[in-house]
Amino acid sequence: MGQAQVYQQQMQSIMAQKETLKVQQLEIKKALEEIGKSPEGHVYKASGPILIKSSMEDVKKELSEKDEFITTRLQTLERSEKKVKEKIEELREKLSKE
Repeated sequence: MGQAQVYQQQMQSIMAQKETLKVQQLEIKKALEEIGKSPEGHVYKASGPILIKSSMEDVKKELSEKDEFITTRLQTLERSEKKVKEKIEELREKLSKE
């Protein structure tokens, strides 16, 4: 039964990480939309407690790179989730045979 708890904790951790990343990805997409609406050639981005004037293209590039990283991380988490689900199913089958 201890192994089942470990798998359950792993699943909870994976699900929490996925949720956090999906929220970040949604924020990035909204930021990119807002940048696209701006007629100016610059935007302000937060850097700690201050705002820094940055070129729109630099911010778009930075946000796109973050989005790609998050997408890759989400794919990794999906694979991990699948493996843990398989282990849980194997454990269920093993326990049902006993």
